[in-house]
Amino acid sequence: MTTIDLRPFYRTVRDFDRLASRLVSSVAAVDTGPAHDILETGTDRYAIQLAVPGWKQEELTISVENGVLTVKGEPAAEKGEVRYLQRGIVRQAFERRFALAEHVEVKGAKLENGILSIELARELPEALKPRIVPISVETASVAKAA
Repeated sequence: MTTIDLRPFYRTVRDFDRLASRLVSSVAAVDTGPAHDILETGTDRYAIQLAVPGWKQEELTISVENGVLTVKGEPAAEKGEVRYLQRGIVRQAFERRFALAEHVEVKGAKLENGILSIELARELPEALKPRIVPISVETASVAKAA
């Protein structure tokens, strides 16, 4: 497997070292999960959509731990004697992980028409939100000094 070393560029491109590290780690990762889209649905609102045709709600698990969103699919045992002549719909177990940015929370998920949509929202704590500081003018102290 070929790896790309971007370390020499870290010194010349400021604040992009984390982005480059994630790029390298994502290129090196083996992609075994279902196809997915990441959408921006509004201000500080996002969605991840995974293509899971034929999967049932009880076969899918979504969990969040230490800033990592994990989607797992474990197919239920098939009942009856079914013999497939051709199998084009992937029904093997999978696990897909997404690193969440700081203050991004999972708000919910829904399964509709073979698409699993996971709703995300970035919610900054009040202490981190920008605030306006009022400026006061003291005219009495200026008059006394004169």
